[in-house]
Amino acid sequence: MKNKLLLIGIFSLSILFFSCEEDMLEAQTQSTLDESVIFSTPALAKGAVDGIKIPFGETNSYRGRFLPWYGFNNDTEWYNSSETTSNDNPDLCVYDAKPNNGQMNTINNAWAMMYSGIERANLCIRGLRRYGNPTENAELGYLLGEALTLRAVFYADLLKAWGDVPARFEPIVSETLYIPKSNRDIIYKQLIEDLAEAATLVPWPNETAATTSVERVNKAFVKGLRARLALAASGFQQYPDGVRRSNDPDLSVANMYALAFNECKSVIESGTSTLDPSFEGLWRKYNEEVLTAGRESLWEIPFAGGRGRMLFTFAVRHTNNNQHHENGNNRGGQSGPLPYVFYDYDELDTRRNVTCVPYKYGPTVNGFARQQLNPFNTWYFGKYRYEWMLRFVRSDNDDGVNKMYMRYAEVILMAAETANELEGPAAAAVYLKMLRERAFNPADHAIKVDAYVNALTSKQAMFNAIVEEHKFEFTGEMERKQALIRWNLLKTNIDLAKEKLFRLRAREGEYADVPTTLYTQYAADNETLIIYGLNRGEINDPGTGWTATPWTTLTDSKINAIYRNNPDTKQFWPIWQVFLDNSNSTLVNDYGY
Repeated sequence: MKNKLLLIGIFSLSILFFSCEEDMLEAQTQSTLDESVIFSTPALAKGAVDGIKIPFGETNSYRGRFLPWYGFNNDTEWYNSSETTSNDNPDLCVYDAKPNNGQMNTINNAWAMMYSGIERANLCIRGLRRYGNPTENAELGYLLGEALTLRAVFYADLLKAWGDVPARFEPIVSETLYIPKSNRDIIYKQLIEDLAEAATLVPWPNETAATTSVERVNKAFVKGLRARLALAASGFQQYPDGVRRSNDPDLSVANMYALAFNECKSVIESGTSTLDPSFEGLWRKYNEEVLTAGRESLWEIPFAGGRGRMLFTFAVRHTNNNQHHENGNNRGGQSGPLPYVFYDYDELDTRRNVTCVPYKYGPTVNGFARQQLNPFNTWYFGKYRYEWMLRFVRSDNDDGVNKMYMRYAEVILMAAETANELEGPAAAAVYLKMLRERAFNPADHAIKVDAYVNALTSKQAMFNAIVEEHKFEFTGEMERKQALIRWNLLKTNIDLAKEKLFRLRAREGEYADVPTTLYTQYAADNETLIIYGLNRGEINDPGTGWTATPWTTLTDSKINAIYRNNPDTKQFWPIWQVFLDNSNSTLVNDYGY
């Protein structure tokens, strides 16, 4: 059963020391005795650590603000209404966010909820260290490792969305109520150290009862997250003085890539996680809410059945309630892949049709809807589908499907990238082949896996292939933007994407053989749309029984709306005005905001 973010029972005891600001701001309070009981008792301590997850599901936190808006627009993913100027929504995606943004400028926004989670984690970490004897008690040790990891998750997302942020690694007291931003390098180093400790406390997937579900952290996730943070810390990013790598020698490429490579190898060699044999099967299981650990999903943000908006926001669009859900009208489809992405896939790549979907579910007749072709400029992420769910969603606002925060495929691709940097393309080849072997059917491996990868004989060629493989593997998961930033490819690749879109519209260059007319008919189920003309070269009229649709609509304004400002000068969101105003003048915005 999915963990609920609105906890009752045991957790009600632990909120004794979360409930009052006055309690949190004084070192010695009535809650001291309560903490000693809570954090020396595994069941009570678990309730407190579970409470760290509550901010994920709050209305304006991850659920309704951070996950729906962070990560767009890049060279593979865009907000489908980027041209809109009637509200503040596209500003968050087109590198034009303002401190008073209407979606974000609220006191209960994701920024505040992330720090709420951090404060809860700080209280748990302090209590477990003081009263839990975590090195001797495995159960309490696991809870300490889980608290350290959850705190790292909140900070990881703060850093990728805002850059330098206040560093809070101890519970708030009166002297630390207002503090300025810290250099992010300090935070990255603390998180990397914390996760090293957590890895000694947290078991592998399925090693204990606590790690049988992907809604609880495990050693594979801890190590994978540590690798992700090491690469981010050593990568390019915007600092107040420009886009560069860190100047801290501890965060050098040599140090951080070696750390990340070792962590990824540790996960791979443990044999405790695995790629799903089928890419489509992976995403079907995700939508079916299979939560068993030891598969490809390493950790998921756990949303209760009535919270969370992953399908609500990103699924193939459904214009009305129908046979697949009652989640409301016009659900899904807020964002999607850029149209050229479909045509950059090899036609034999099994990831293509799972990732890029050119249709929606149209109006209903007696509660039944059929798939309906979209305009050429609007695609949806097929990784998220109401029609693949086993649970029928009846909420008007939420679908309750978790956010898959990290999967084993990322560990493999990080291993390839770091092996290439440290040891060269031959060392990276084995990992790149692992992903491509899953992407292509066995009959195609000789050409699409072995010959393709073996031809990558230089470090630069292997790196370029890894950047492309990342696109094919992760489009729709909102990981691309941070990867492009750390590779120093954000604006470069977005501009290349714009050029590709113009060539695709004109059917020129590498897109000269893309058809301009699609032919459709319905399968025997009267729901599934059969499409001829999506593949290159499918230009012949298939005959009677097919409906022809011109498929060329892609305007200059749609293409150019992918960004308004130079993305490399707006890699981060501004701190929202409400937090500036309530910071006692300790917080300021950089980057021209």
